[in-house]
Amino acid sequence: MTGFTIEKQDTHVLVRLHSEDGTNRLTRDVVLALNGAVTELSLKPLPLIITGNRRFFSAGADLNEISTLTGPSALEFARMGQGLMNAADAFPALVIAAIDGYCMGGGLDLALACDLRIASKHAVFGHRGAALGLITGWGGTQRLPRLVGEARALEMFIAAEKLDAAHASRFGLIDAIADDPVATAIARITRPKSAPE
Repeated sequence: MTGFTIEKQDTHVLVRLHSEDGTNRLTRDVVLALNGAVTELSLKPLPLIITGNRRFFSAGADLNEISTLTGPSALEFARMGQGLMNAADAFPALVIAAIDGYCMGGGLDLALACDLRIASKHAVFGHRGAALGLITGWGGTQRLPRLVGEARALEMFIAAEKLDAAHASRFGLIDAIADDPVATAIARITRPKSAPE
């Protein structure tokens, strides 16, 4: 499948982003295919875990594609990304982002659309678009301030500030730091309901 794999288990579904260069960029094709996959999985929902690799959760949208956008195509691209984020946000079962490495731009938007974010101590979060004269059109401007507050969100958007996992946890961007985010996400899903938090 383009840009990701799907591993179905008895208790959950693991969606692993991948690309040849390892940055897991969310190209137009990947966004469309991922939106379709999430929508299909919602018909028989199991908890969903979205992850990447050790270096990148996702570097975000493909800047080469963005550089070619005109007004109408930019609007279409924004709506395409919003469709994916809304599908994740509205998914009828728990959705967890298991984050290792860089989680940037549109990748951060995807993580924000999940119910929970579990990150390794090496995770790095940011919206670097401002450094390139860009701002996200995928819903991050609405979701990020709800988690970290308007002042911190503005620093991340306008100053293109990056946060490491420790700061992200302190500001409420992530819910937990774990050595193995995927294993921790699976454990959270499969933990007996009577088990303490």
